[in-house]
Amino acid sequence: MRAIWYSILFVLCICLPKWSNAADPCCIKIIDSKNGWPVPMVELRTTHNLRFVSDNAGLIAMDAPELMGVPTWFHVRGHGYELPRDKFGYAGVRLTPQPGGNLTVRVNRRLPAMRLGRITGVGMFAESQKLGLKTEWKDQPVFGCDSVQNVVHNGKLFWGWGDTNLSHYPLGRFHMIGATTPVNPLSALQPPIRLRYDYFLGDDARPRNLAKMPGKGPTWLDGYASLPDRSGHHHLVASYVKIEPPLAAYEAGLCVWQEESQQFKQHRVLWSKTSSDAPVPPTRPYGHSIQWTDESGVEWVLFGDPFPKLRCRATFEGWSNPKTWEILDTPQNVKPRSGGKAITPHRGAIAWNAYQNRWIAIFTQNGGESSLIGEIWYAESDSPLGPWEQAVHVVTHDQYSFYNPQVHPSFTPGESSQLIFEATYTRTFSKSQDPTPRYDYNQVLYRLDLDQLEKQ
Repeated sequence: MRAIWYSILFVLCICLPKWSNAADPCCIKIIDSKNGWPVPMVELRTTHNLRFVSDNAGLIAMDAPELMGVPTWFHVRGHGYELPRDKFGYAGVRLTPQPGGNLTVRVNRRLPAMRLGRITGVGMFAESQKLGLKTEWKDQPVFGCDSVQNVVHNGKLFWGWGDTNLSHYPLGRFHMIGATTPVNPLSALQPPIRLRYDYFLGDDARPRNLAKMPGKGPTWLDGYASLPDRSGHHHLVASYVKIEPPLAAYEAGLCVWQEESQQFKQHRVLWSKTSSDAPVPPTRPYGHSIQWTDESGVEWVLFGDPFPKLRCRATFEGWSNPKTWEILDTPQNVKPRSGGKAITPHRGAIAWNAYQNRWIAIFTQNGGESSLIGEIWYAESDSPLGPWEQAVHVVTHDQYSFYNPQVHPSFTPGESSQLIFEATYTRTFSKSQDPTPRYDYNQVLYRLDLDQLEKQ
């Protein structure tokens, strides 16, 4: 008899989902009140601490059964997208979700740059797919990655990222992963965006290490550049450091991409902690590179983060020979357009901008008002060597880091007024103890319309 009851119970468990009153999720769409665009990475939190975050399509699948048909207060946190605070200081909205219903929350963008969405990591359209939408999108095998590098090389955009999280174990990749895309990889510059990479994969179908230099500890690369040698053949080059706990470099050097093995190979060691009297590495070709022809017609490649600190002739031979490098003494602080205290940059990148007919910079502020390294500024100069001026605050991340920005001139036509940039969104070095699901430790893309910036 007991066996019969167990059999009946088993059948009931199998069939129960068919008989249940499980409700369809309620679709909540987050949009920018200024332009109607979907807004990714906006968080709604209930008074009992359920948390929902909009995906790249600005959608949330609100599936909490206890909230269906119940007037519910949602605290809104949008990192630059916000709602007015009430008399008690709460910023949020009261909604009544219904099974299969559709609700819209209009948020106010308080700074010029517009968030386009996340461009690394899985679950980019997870909320949409819970609602039966964007089912054609297939995620790629990266859960999180740190600090982008890229450069146009041999007709493609070559990408690299630092420490990388994967699905199968807490320890992922620590010697740079990489990928290629078209030079302009996006079909549209408004959300929802979709950026697919051609990753360099291992036998396990996961991104593999590309730069495992000799020695213990992680390998970090920066200063990517594509430079011709005397014969006209272009080499993809980079600078590397080897890291020991807690986050200190013990070796620095140069490396070169090998097309045959599709690996970076050590080119030369510049400095070693064990064999040098210098306690820290000397200035090397680090940060992001840009190429520049000076007034006398000499072609240089400039390296800096954000502003140039080193230059060499724009050739493989010039980059390879430290004796020919020139250390630059460029201004490192920037005056805001609105006046007041100068802004001290943390990291960033510069580029020539044909629309402004000037050099532009995107950088993280060191010691920002809302977070240590989460505030992004824009500035201009007549020369890549500075001085830099007219700084404007364009992005904020409340108690969250947004570091190591990179600009993407190749994403737009030459004289476009649109400026595209990205950086790493992470709670590292911030006061946050509450990482944003899916978004944390990933790259987020923004768009700044320079024609509108002039009106700020």
